[in-house]
Amino acid sequence: MDAILIARVSTEEQREANNSLPAQIERMKQYTAHRQLAVVKEFSFDESAYKIKRDEFDRILSFLKDNKEKIAVCFDKVDRLSRNVFDKRVAVIYEMAIADRIELHFVSDGQVINSQMNAADKFSFGMKLGLAKYYSDAISDNVVRAFEQKRRKGEITGQSPLGYSNVEDVIDGKKNVIPDPQRAHLIVKIFELYSTGLYSISAIREKITEIGLRTRAEKQITESMVERILKETFYYGLVRFKKRNEYYQHRYKPLIDKALFDKCQAIKERRKRAPAKADTSGFIFSNLLTCADCGCSITPEFKRKKSGLTYRLYSCTNSKGTCKRRYVNENDLLKPIYDILSRIGSITTQTQETLVNELRKTSEAELAFHKAQVGRIQEEYNKLTNRKAALLDMRLDQSITKEDYDKKLQEIMDRLQLLSIELEQHTQADHDYKISVGTVLSLARRAPEIFERSEPHEKRQFINFLVQNPKMRDRELVYSLRKPLDSVLELASLQSKTTNISAGGSTWLRGGDSNPRPKD
Repeated sequence: MDAILIARVSTEEQREANNSLPAQIERMKQYTAHRQLAVVKEFSFDESAYKIKRDEFDRILSFLKDNKEKIAVCFDKVDRLSRNVFDKRVAVIYEMAIADRIELHFVSDGQVINSQMNAADKFSFGMKLGLAKYYSDAISDNVVRAFEQKRRKGEITGQSPLGYSNVEDVIDGKKNVIPDPQRAHLIVKIFELYSTGLYSISAIREKITEIGLRTRAEKQITESMVERILKETFYYGLVRFKKRNEYYQHRYKPLIDKALFDKCQAIKERRKRAPAKADTSGFIFSNLLTCADCGCSITPEFKRKKSGLTYRLYSCTNSKGTCKRRYVNENDLLKPIYDILSRIGSITTQTQETLVNELRKTSEAELAFHKAQVGRIQEEYNKLTNRKAALLDMRLDQSITKEDYDKKLQEIMDRLQLLSIELEQHTQADHDYKISVGTVLSLARRAPEIFERSEPHEKRQFINFLVQNPKMRDRELVYSLRKPLDSVLELASLQSKTTNISAGGSTWLRGGDSNPRPKD
């Protein structure tokens, strides 16, 4: 009779002990030679017999089902067949033996399963299967208890995440987890970069790869790895027990604090809720326009003709279904913007000086308020700084407790921070028109040249500075000038008119609205 040999291991210990694959094969070869069975095929593999998924064994079953002749199927022991009495494969191969299609030979157990077996043989086979399952269950229980004990001690039960190293003490042999000196600081860098809200997952992967972060196998990290790192609670002190979806505190050194971790999760959640948008970075009016008729967004798109010419077109999304979709060339929408820039650029030096003086007169009250606020903030800031120094002296003299010192110091530092922010806002809103307006107007005369040389995103910012609530109606740009630009152009127009009349001229500087004024 022909025979096949099946050797299986499921653990590293079995590979190294007397149950190794070569040892099983050798015992079965001696057995088949003694029984005068001709070995036609050998199967040798690593696979757990306790799990539902057994791909290697399923291939053997397919081989047996396709085989037309009776064949002896040899295992070293019953537990090499299965450790699960509920495994449907056991029932299938057992029924094949009872039907006299195969014989099952268990070499070390000295048992043969075939159509002539008696009740005692069947009972013995069932007992060995049951004992195999009991052995696996007992090992599983011991492992579970050992892992629970490790978790109670705050110890990890598997491989630590990237940024840590699993090490073993050379003296007592105890295992420990420590920050990886080559990678830990780079893991922290990932969290710091993402917490700014300025970097995407892709950008962080590129930057951190450039800095030098690699996997344990010295391969470049992927975007999915960056995402897993940002979700890993181990870095701030918690280990996730996946089976129960529970968390426990570990005893190892955290790389980050929970505040930084939570900030990253908040940014990730906010980005998840934001709808995905197409890349419109090359369009000047991207995200600036709405439809004047229905209020829907105006979206840009490229149109390429057969000649190879490319056009940037804009149209209403018509999401409400009330508009007729009309396409407008970007160059047509830019014409009113160039008109505004031309009017700004045509302001003369004499008109500029007059405007500066006029604006200064009208802003004296506001300027006085601004300076008073700055003075108030500076005075309070100096008082708090002196109080902070006095508080330190009290602590050094031990006239207050450390708890009281820390509490009061935090209050002072919080207030100083708020004052710094308030002072910065006032500084940014400085209305000393004698200096700032003069500088702005001086630069404004070069506005058309600057605009023309700018990148699309810079032009977008430029337009946003010039106009407010820009809309599109019937293929035209509808807008209103931002303050104080509208007043500046109006005053410039009046000043130019006065200057030209007194000089005997008749040229007007065009007015502050979006329509040209008629000549006198």
